[in-house]
Amino acid sequence: MEIIEVGPRDGLQNEQVVLDVDTRARYIEMIVAAGARRIEAVSFARPDRVPQMAGAEELMRVVPRIEGVSYIGLVMNPRGTDRAIESRVDEGNIVVVATDTFSRRNQGRTLAETLHALPPMIDALRAAGIRTTVTIGAAFGCPFEGEVAVERVAEIAERVSTLGLDELALADTIGVAVPRDIRARVNAVRAVSDLPLRLHLHNTRNTGYANALAALELGVDALDASTGGIGGCPFAPAATGNIATEDLLYLAERSGYESSLDIDGVIAATAFVTGELGIRAEAMLGRAGVFPPVSPR
Repeated sequence: MEIIEVGPRDGLQNEQVVLDVDTRARYIEMIVAAGARRIEAVSFARPDRVPQMAGAEELMRVVPRIEGVSYIGLVMNPRGTDRAIESRVDEGNIVVVATDTFSRRNQGRTLAETLHALPPMIDALRAAGIRTTVTIGAAFGCPFEGEVAVERVAEIAERVSTLGLDELALADTIGVAVPRDIRARVNAVRAVSDLPLRLHLHNTRNTGYANALAALELGVDALDASTGGIGGCPFAPAATGNIATEDLLYLAERSGYESSLDIDGVIAATAFVTGELGIRAEAMLGRAGVFPPVSPR
């Protein structure tokens, strides 16, 4: 079971406080020390639109380059692709939003226009030796158009799966899914694609962990999570945080799944970043503690 830490990107991008590069680098160092091996560290969005992600190139110059640790950059357009290559990210995550209204607000173009731009972006990343993921955003529901049909998600997945990707992801961007939705979309996508499948879940309506367990039981390859449950989408109304890394880790390990992460290390990273942001973590594990508690030696 693989947990991909997205706190430094999706976690920070919706917070009011903008952290400087040194603070973000320290946060990433703590996440690496906690055992994270795939970390979504930066977004190559325009700084005037997402100021929390400014300084992506500078951050990638100072993050610890450790064997086995892979840094992911969110890529939205051809210019972002060029920046990702120049910054020496290990992975590029390209977002394709499933509805036109949200796609225009998020990326300034329709779904069809985004799909048309994909092949040269993917080719450029692959030529640079960068592992490539496409994430289908709003795959479970759109804040502007409402329900998103399973068939639409499967159609997008089938089309992008022919482009030489390494991984496909489905994002519940606004946290509307329930386990039935997870099962329906995972099964539909698997019917048209044999790529490794990753899910990006939010806990906006308190269903994120039920959805995570459903995904684990379906054998989904990877789940995104953010330390403390911080985050959200700045272009979606009322979009709240991701599922929390420590709470997901507790759920997974108590359910018999193994991970490279250390719970105490994750909780320490949460305490650091929420302290810098001046917020209280949504995660519950840091408040309640692990069970059974560790006896003092």
